[in-house]
Amino acid sequence: MILITGATGHFGRATIDFLLKKNIPANEITAMVRNVAKAEDLKNKGIRIKVGDYDDYSSLLSAFKGIDKLLFISGNDMQNRVKQHENAVKAAKEAGVKHIIYTSFVRKNETETSPIAMLAKAHIETEKNIKASGIPYTIMRNNFYADVLPMFLGEKVLEAGIFLPAGDGKASFATRLDMAEAAANILTGEGHENKEYVIANDTNYSLNEVATFLSEVTGKQITYTNPTTEVYRDTLLKTGVPTDVIGMIAGFSEAVRQGELSTTKSDLGNLLGRKPTTLKEYLKSVYSNK
Repeated sequence: MILITGATGHFGRATIDFLLKKNIPANEITAMVRNVAKAEDLKNKGIRIKVGDYDDYSSLLSAFKGIDKLLFISGNDMQNRVKQHENAVKAAKEAGVKHIIYTSFVRKNETETSPIAMLAKAHIETEKNIKASGIPYTIMRNNFYADVLPMFLGEKVLEAGIFLPAGDGKASFATRLDMAEAAANILTGEGHENKEYVIANDTNYSLNEVATFLSEVTGKQITYTNPTTEVYRDTLLKTGVPTDVIGMIAGFSEAVRQGELSTTKSDLGNLLGRKPTTLKEYLKSVYSNK
């Protein structure tokens, strides 16, 4: 039996769809959700539904009983997820889960000096807890979702160009769909126990290249402006963007600038059995008709 946590999110739903395409019977897939109403479509497909919350240990223990393979999708509660993830690992151990596949995050700098230290902390602690549990594991060190780029670029990118303090740094942007397909392949494949995979594109991309790709797929001249972080923050504050959003984007931009999200190796192509979707292909799917 396979269980997917966060099953009503983009990654969880996509993974379930790939499992079904691989002819895994729906009744052998369990979706763990917090809100049953949001899982009606999954239920209609024959997927088993379990209610579970990372803050509620007893609900996790109940959901995980009888599960062989657990796709543990990391939570998005930045303030509390170290404890939430600890709950999930302990519950998996007590429930007798046989294999945990965890969606972690790629990083190089694991100290507090990292511009994405707040994001990395929970992943570092969770990986340690999973390994200490003795449960066979697979760690997916996922890179930056290409799918998040449009939010970072802003709604007016085709008119105003790219305005981000990322310097000439590069990142191995990969699509969420490719990552979800890789997760489904791990869940249904063999030989993945106690492995750590770099889930990233085969190519590292700079924001200058993103601007070039956007220009090519839209027929418009898209520029890339690289302000200082201070200028970036001040500019966005004046336009009314919330400070927490500014901080998040500035932090990721600095991580790109420092090369924190660039990779020299990737396991994604091997897990997919094909080349990952290129960033230009993804941007074309989003922007070609705009």
